[in-house]
Amino acid sequence: MEENHETLLKNKLRAEEYRKLLAVKNAEVRRFVADALTLCTPDDVFVCTDAPEDIAHVREQVVAGGEEKALKVSGHTYHFDGMNDQGRDREVTKYLVPRNESMSASLNQIEREQGLAEVRGLLQGQMKGRTMVVRFLSLGPTGSPFSIGCVQCTDSWYVAHSEDLLYRAAYNHFAGQDAPFFAFLHSAGRMNAEMVSVDADKKRIYIDHTKETIYSVNTQYAGNTVGLKKLALRLTIRKADREHWLAEHMFLMGVHGPKGRKTYFAGAFPSACGKTSTAMLPGETILGDDIAYFRNIGGQARAVNAESGIFGIIQSINPSDDPVIHKVLTTPGEVVFSNILVKDGKPYWLNMGCDLPKDGVNFSGKWFEGKKDEKGALIPAAHKNARYAVSLPALANVDSELENPNGVEVSGILYGGRDASISVPVQQSFDWEHGIVTFGAALETETTFAIIGKEGVTEINVMSIQDFLAVPIGKYIKNNLEFAQGLTRRPLIFGVNYFQRGKDGKFLTGIRDKAVWVKWMELRVHAEAGALRTPTGMIPKLADLQKLFKQVLKKEYTQEQYVEQFTLRIPENLAKLDRVEKFHRSEMREMPAALFTILDAQRKRLLAAQKQLGDYVSPLKLSE
Repeated sequence: MEENHETLLKNKLRAEEYRKLLAVKNAEVRRFVADALTLCTPDDVFVCTDAPEDIAHVREQVVAGGEEKALKVSGHTYHFDGMNDQGRDREVTKYLVPRNESMSASLNQIEREQGLAEVRGLLQGQMKGRTMVVRFLSLGPTGSPFSIGCVQCTDSWYVAHSEDLLYRAAYNHFAGQDAPFFAFLHSAGRMNAEMVSVDADKKRIYIDHTKETIYSVNTQYAGNTVGLKKLALRLTIRKADREHWLAEHMFLMGVHGPKGRKTYFAGAFPSACGKTSTAMLPGETILGDDIAYFRNIGGQARAVNAESGIFGIIQSINPSDDPVIHKVLTTPGEVVFSNILVKDGKPYWLNMGCDLPKDGVNFSGKWFEGKKDEKGALIPAAHKNARYAVSLPALANVDSELENPNGVEVSGILYGGRDASISVPVQQSFDWEHGIVTFGAALETETTFAIIGKEGVTEINVMSIQDFLAVPIGKYIKNNLEFAQGLTRRPLIFGVNYFQRGKDGKFLTGIRDKAVWVKWMELRVHAEAGALRTPTGMIPKLADLQKLFKQVLKKEYTQEQYVEQFTLRIPENLAKLDRVEKFHRSEMREMPAALFTILDAQRKRLLAAQKQLGDYVSPLKLSE
């Protein structure tokens, strides 16, 4: 930058905004803002502090500018992303890799200088005629050993507003210290009259891990633009690797047990695989639904929610299955809906439990039943990846420890995906290492609509974090294996599968049955329930499940259901092991030898059981 950045800021910013920025002690923050100002040339800059009037200004401007529109319910607004901007875009999300550095072959990457020239070229002058909003936020509670300061510059009031709901304001945190931070620069690019980004072919999301900076342009979808979400996770994973802690794509929840006991669990699920619905189970408490940081504090595995809100998939939310969220989405309070259908000031989404209007307005513009896109495909009333954004404190079941700077002790970890034909509904690993490898590193799932162009493809998704890894997969798995070595109490690890199907193709478990699986896991943590040993893990006993189904769901659970759900499918498990081993042998860089030893031991157990009991083993043939 030719002109001194301090002088530039003083000359370009209004006096009040310059005063607010000058109060931030970190000179690198001002350098970053000055660079964004010079590159993107906005007409104005608004520095958002933690003051209520500044937060209110963001909320006013997002509606005044047209990126969000008001709904009938007070505090509810809606936003539309472009037709080709409805999910995370793997193809244009790339790591900027220095010429002398090598990253995992599975990562989408571009040479750093080439990538910088491209994305900065696309950002050049993009904010002309607009205001650049500068946000100061924190990943994790402020003033905590977990907290990471973040600065975002964006020309989207929608992005700035979403961050109010999803993250902790941290201007005061920045004003009080001079510490490293993550930086995010975003422009929505050229927009149409409806304030929707239109140049999807020029969309770029580039991650410069060498400077802990992320660039995003020609996109509005929050997963590509709200920097602190999955984009920051990529930076956080590298930071955790350097500092020997874990950054995970996991929910955090409190599960209530006998005599008022509360036990904390974490869980990793790919999008639309039951993650938020598990974290939001009726009767339990939620700390977070997406990203958790783990540290060894005093020999305990303690974790915090990196966020303070939910950016959740709204499809299938209804009053019977999701009463807490449904209440928030239908009563006054601050909620942002995206890519739903709107008719007469009311929001509608897929599978909401009522008939949808035959016309309205959605992400495609004016919509009517039978409308088709340019390729001749029917456009649904609302997108499958339609979302809601809401602050966690707005939920009646938010956990009281959300802002505990030292987090909560995690006693159990779940891994789950979409698996129609292999895994039983719930099982416990033999130990930490077995769980990390056979439930986490072997997580295989059918991809969903949350990723552009990847719906319905079966793939390995290591611990549901593979898309976000900025270190070799082997190193990440090794870090997870080693994390438990310093713990005096290791969390138990469980595998779950809510999408098991029978021979007729129908689901074998109900939507709310997960509440029973979670209660069984809570009892296992406290050694208050038995289990049967199988070649792949420990499964519940019939008597325990029958008791829990009556207690939790007030319904009967039969031996026939138990046998169908918990029969071990040996050929399918062996075939999966082959796929998992092939995948990890193709990713050999820094892969721990223990992974293959554990996979091989599981294969031997399965083959022995097959020889003795046949291809399909009823749980009634198993012993403790």
